[in-house]
Amino acid sequence: MKFEHEKTNEILKWFEEIASIPRCSKHEEKICKWLLDWAEEHNFEIKKDKVNNILIKIPGSEGYENSKTVVIQGHMDIVCEKEPDSDHDFTKDPIKMVYDGEWLTADKTTLGADDGIAIAIGLVLALDKDNPHPPLELLFTVDEETGLTGANALEPGFIDGKILINIDSEDEGVFTVGCAGGINTNSFLPIDYEDVPYGFKQFKIKAGGMKGGHSGIDIGIGKANAIKILARVLYEIKKKTYIRISDIKGGSAHNAIPRDTEAIVFILEKDFNEVQNIISDFNKILIDEYKLVDPNIKISIEDNGKGNCKQALTVGNSQKLIEFIFAIPHGVAAMSNDVGGLIETSNNLANIKIEDNTVKVLTSQRSSVMTRLYAITYVIEAIARLAGGEAKSGDGYPAWHPNMDSPLLARSVKLYEKLFNKKPVVEIIHAGLECGIIGDKYPGMDMISIGPDLRYPHSPEEKVHVGTIGKIWDFTVALLKELK
Repeated sequence: MKFEHEKTNEILKWFEEIASIPRCSKHEEKICKWLLDWAEEHNFEIKKDKVNNILIKIPGSEGYENSKTVVIQGHMDIVCEKEPDSDHDFTKDPIKMVYDGEWLTADKTTLGADDGIAIAIGLVLALDKDNPHPPLELLFTVDEETGLTGANALEPGFIDGKILINIDSEDEGVFTVGCAGGINTNSFLPIDYEDVPYGFKQFKIKAGGMKGGHSGIDIGIGKANAIKILARVLYEIKKKTYIRISDIKGGSAHNAIPRDTEAIVFILEKDFNEVQNIISDFNKILIDEYKLVDPNIKISIEDNGKGNCKQALTVGNSQKLIEFIFAIPHGVAAMSNDVGGLIETSNNLANIKIEDNTVKVLTSQRSSVMTRLYAITYVIEAIARLAGGEAKSGDGYPAWHPNMDSPLLARSVKLYEKLFNKKPVVEIIHAGLECGIIGDKYPGMDMISIGPDLRYPHSPEEKVHVGTIGKIWDFTVALLKELK
């Protein structure tokens, strides 16, 4: 498609090429090589560090050669989510673009505008001859989505700039100046299997149809978490009849709210009708609870007699597993006392699976107050220990504390109002941005985060508003022109 804003067309051209390259988190080798080849083809100086972070140096325009270097920053990796009926293979298939008026989305998969749009804008800035700018450093990091690994691996001297524009925010007209810190926790619950007694029949119970979304940006909307929903159903069944769990799996990335979860269970054949009634009644409850935010939510049960499962967890282990999942918190834990409307602390119950006679659960905690981040992490760890398991938490990443006296912010606010005749919103977000780590590693860095309108990241519903891409371009080139 062609759009009126010419630079938008150029940005989308590069974005579509980027979207054809596999780049799931921790598998950025191909996009890294593509960027190296691109920089070499256009005779730009390029640096690559030990984890494959890329830095492309762009000389300043005439008259700007001695201006302070500005870092344009984004990440290479994407969250790879797809609909259950999609046959897309993220290791080799290009993402299929779908234009719907002013919105660009993908065919049953994540789009990867988070954060492929940042890369595309950076490349167009590098090639642009019409707008003057200071020396630029295009910093593209790896593995942002699963732990900000690339930003954490940055070493002193890798970048020279002291002004940074991060293009990883999701609302045009909003300047992000702070974000939450985060910690991931892996919990391990040992389990025992035994042969299933006579009279039990094997079934599969599914919790699906949920929208999912970003575990930071969307956590306050109240969307359903498929793992928690399934835990509620299993708990209701456990109260009224015997149930033996054989397998359970659901969720994907630590920063995606789970959309689908399923369990292989054994139920007494004589109790099947009662279980069906429990699920039918619970579906009505869920429709009422989530009618505004997750209207397609559904619990189903089907005969799984052809499955290979001949064993199940012991009765005690099955009950313990259900109560363990049921006890783990999900959602908003606290609102900020300092900033009205800001979610301060939350947890995402992100993933569950059984491997090697162990239930493995991944949770992702966030908070803009580091002491409360540690506190909710200790809660998760304590629940695991009380259930007879153990928990291991990562080092996490720091919150980005806002600098409301930032010269870059003051200039940006004034310029935005001049360009678009309205004041921008200045906000702190309940999500992780690499700015927190970069600012910690490079003291004195003056930073701001911007981006086009992006909806439902980390889910197959992800979409970007094309018209706002041009506005981000216009603002960025105008700001760079002022940074002489």
